[in-house]
Amino acid sequence: MHPQSHAIAIGWRRPIWIALLVSASVVFTLGFACATPLAAFAAVAALTMTRRDTLLLIGLVWLANQCVGFGVLHYPWTADCLAWGVGLAIVAPLSALGAEFGAKRFIALNRIILASTVAFVSAFGVYEGLLFIASMIFQSGFEDYAPAIVGRIFAINAVAFIGLLAANRLSLVATGRRSRRQGTAPFRAGAG
Repeated sequence: MHPQSHAIAIGWRRPIWIALLVSASVVFTLGFACATPLAAFAAVAALTMTRRDTLLLIGLVWLANQCVGFGVLHYPWTADCLAWGVGLAIVAPLSALGAEFGAKRFIALNRIILASTVAFVSAFGVYEGLLFIASMIFQSGFEDYAPAIVGRIFAINAVAFIGLLAANRLSLVATGRRSRRQGTAPFRAGAG
């Protein structure tokens, strides 16, 4: 392949992948409202994008979630609800960084399944842990940490994570990208 056409092939994939993930976040928000799997998006982004793109994506996913929540699902315009929205804006990128940090060592060892698992568990742990700490500080939302609720949120995030990784893999197969040397393979944590 000519180097310029390879650059074009790589160039179109990034915005399409970001658009696909943001669109998927809208669908998840419409389906699950306050249970949108932000940890899953954080982990997938950390595994498939540069750090800069990961943080951009997480910001866009958060913004889409808030726009759909307040504009379509009619989240209440209360101080408490707005504060949780701001909290999510802080926690979501930190969970992406947690996913990247957790997976980096295993990616270097070419342990992709282990890296993916660690990225997801790290993102979910950071996400839920920081939200729990916020609940303690603001004395709001303790009931949301009952084992059944956390288990449901974990299951939603796990299914979303697997589905989003599968979508990434399918896009790579469909476009003939298999090699990390081509710069389009999944599991690019730490770049950027």
